[in-house]
Amino acid sequence: MKFLGIDLAWSEANPSAAVLLRWENGAGVLTAWHDRLGQNTEIAAFVAENVGDEPALIAVDAPLLVPNEEGTRPCDRELSRFYRKARAQAYPANRRRLGPKVRGEELVKLLEGLGFRHDPEVGARTEVRQVVEVFPHPAAVELFGLSRILQYKARPGRTYAERWAELARFRDLLRGLSAATPALHAEKILDRAEPQGLRGQALKRLEDLLDALFCAYIALHLWYWGPRGYRRFGDRTSGYILVPIPPR
Repeated sequence: MKFLGIDLAWSEANPSAAVLLRWENGAGVLTAWHDRLGQNTEIAAFVAENVGDEPALIAVDAPLLVPNEEGTRPCDRELSRFYRKARAQAYPANRRRLGPKVRGEELVKLLEGLGFRHDPEVGARTEVRQVVEVFPHPAAVELFGLSRILQYKARPGRTYAERWAELARFRDLLRGLSAATPALHAEKILDRAEPQGLRGQALKRLEDLLDALFCAYIALHLWYWGPRGYRRFGDRTSGYILVPIPPR
């Protein structure tokens, strides 16, 4: 079984990142990664090359189902209410903002052509070829026991020093998953993930790569624990987001 995390840029003009783990001796072990994938076809090619015909769960950080023309999806509102205190609100997704073609929906079509099904229900330790939508900010709140999100993204008034510190904290929290159940072994990325001094696109690429790594781990967590290990906001008709939680 393999687990692929994709940090999908909302526009194909910006690079996306992908990280692949494989299930081995109770852990997700780093297998492949790329931090400069361009168009959806490049992402699908990465999947085809590195997953092949094997069972895999793909977790994508981007809206994958957006039926509403304006406003926001019910799942985004529900999640934002639930995680407001932690500042883990979802961005409002609608077709006017993301369209006319929604990139996540177009990627799903390519993945379906490779034999993946788009379904928000994840069973425990069942071999599948499936793709789901996730969101790293509330996932970090849940899996790392945070009171508020990690603030490493570029925002008005946020300094590079603050972002470097928060991104280093994120790296260290990911490294700590080596002792979790299921475990994560991704030293080839984490041991080189030094944000201090990075600026511009170099810093953005590291952010995206760590987000993709976390998405891959989220996929592993969802698969390992099944419904006991995630909270679903929304549904398969109006849009949804899966958030991993400590198993109930």
